[in-house]
Amino acid sequence: MIDETPVIIGKRAQNGRTAVAKSAAEINAAMRSGSVVGTEKKYDARTNKAHKDTEGQKMAKVDRENEIRPPEKVSSQIGKFMAQQRGVKGWTQKDLATRVSEKPSVINDYEGGRAIPNQIVLGKLERVLEIKLRGKDIGEQLFKKK
Repeated sequence: MIDETPVIIGKRAQNGRTAVAKSAAEINAAMRSGSVVGTEKKYDARTNKAHKDTEGQKMAKVDRENEIRPPEKVSSQIGKFMAQQRGVKGWTQKDLATRVSEKPSVINDYEGGRAIPNQIVLGKLERVLEIKLRGKDIGEQLFKKK
């Protein structure tokens, strides 16, 4: 579909630019002042906004499909065993954090299952709590008595 929009060119338009006439009165005033009035042809003007399958949108969908998933968190099972063993020893989270040279918020995150596993911190926790926190036998004693 062709859309013909009246355009005012010349004296009436500001700074020599073209201006779009919004009413018949503006077109008549431009003709009286000697400005040139023409029509600008727009092809498929109505479908520009409704065009949905553009290349950019297709690429955005592909980008969303290849999102990097967030890193895995410590299982809640590890947190339960940590809290249980800490309770057996009579320590607070702050006491345990001091013994492994970490912040109390780190211990809180591990016990709550919100922490990203760090092998160094898990190793320290295993030695201090004397239980296994990695592998198949989580929660068993680290050093078995002979």
